[in-house]
Amino acid sequence: MSAPKFTTLGCRLNAYETEAMKRLADEAGVGNAVVVNTCAVTAEAVRKARQEIRRLRRENPDARVIVTGCAAQIDPGSFAAMDEVDAVIGNTEKMAPDTWKGLSAGFIGDTERVQVNDIMSVTETAGHLIDGFGTRSRAYVQVQNGCDHRCTFCIIPYGRGNSRSVPAGVVVDQVKRLVQSGFNEVVLTGVDLTSWGADLPGTPRLGDLVMRLLRLTDVPRLRISSIDSIEADDNLMMAIATEPRLMPHLHLSLQHGDNLILKRMKRRHLRDDAIAFVQEARKLRPEITFGADIIAGFPTETEAHFENSLRLVEDCDLTWLHVFPYSARPGTPAAKIPARVDGRAIKDRAARLRAAGDAAVARHLVAQQGRTHRILMESPDMGRTEQFSEVNFAVPQTEGSIVTATITGRDGQRLTA
Repeated sequence: MSAPKFTTLGCRLNAYETEAMKRLADEAGVGNAVVVNTCAVTAEAVRKARQEIRRLRRENPDARVIVTGCAAQIDPGSFAAMDEVDAVIGNTEKMAPDTWKGLSAGFIGDTERVQVNDIMSVTETAGHLIDGFGTRSRAYVQVQNGCDHRCTFCIIPYGRGNSRSVPAGVVVDQVKRLVQSGFNEVVLTGVDLTSWGADLPGTPRLGDLVMRLLRLTDVPRLRISSIDSIEADDNLMMAIATEPRLMPHLHLSLQHGDNLILKRMKRRHLRDDAIAFVQEARKLRPEITFGADIIAGFPTETEAHFENSLRLVEDCDLTWLHVFPYSARPGTPAAKIPARVDGRAIKDRAARLRAAGDAAVARHLVAQQGRTHRILMESPDMGRTEQFSEVNFAVPQTEGSIVTATITGRDGQRLTA
């Protein structure tokens, strides 16, 4: 019996959950299956999921095709209707041992073929089946799932449910085990990371978790994935200012640079809030760098609105951009806004944002030349600085080690050392 094959689309949280599913499938004895863990963040992501399912069916004609993830959770019927699909399981069900035991036993009728329950009824995170996943150098740890906010463009809460937090003690124990296993960097991940703790006794904040991890573990490098800057708490800012083991790089969920569009997106911050946050963080930690998610072409966006997003790259001194051309997601309020932006304009604006991001990266890399950095080696010839810049090494280094080196130049969008 061949082991099941897994394909992951989308975010780091999906990748984390795929690793957990591999263990569940192995323990249940699931064989001769292909599992697709889908993403639903954009209409393009859903299209790619369907494309991937069809490709995998062609390449594995005798295997059972099992579809899960956010796209399957949001629209299970459409995936069940695909001739290529044998079973559809939801985001809660995919983390349950009994689901995989049932899949191992086979399928009985149409009822068991689709196992997707109401994600909004879920109030706890799944049991932590693995400590983390990643390369030999870096491990990712899920500390939060779901989202309580309802941004008008976003379908993800309907795939992930409401916000749930992993208790701090569980996270501390996980990180301790990862450090003992030799990981030199741990990344905290979640859907809405800065909402961590709101559902826990005493309503702790993300900064409390960060300070606790740095106090109670020997993790050499702690990194935070994407955060909502308006929800950054006092302890998180204190950690940025005083804890050298907290990496000086934050990826911000900004989405736009114009106040009217931010309001129509139902975001909780204004343009000046974003600028004030990065200025304060940089005052506390001068070497800090920022990435950001920005959407181009949200309905009603004019050229003037877009220019405010473009200027935000410079006003916030953003370095690493994730640019998303807007695509309507059925079931979201934004999809009902009639004033759509022309597709060619969306493509052009996204390209201009990416060009601004490329120019920002180039400026950052030039400024690093001659400086000394502590670099975590992801492979024998490539590592990352604390600010997340990639560095190529002429002489091989030990994978997973932290190397102190002087930057000698740049090669494209990487530094050299």
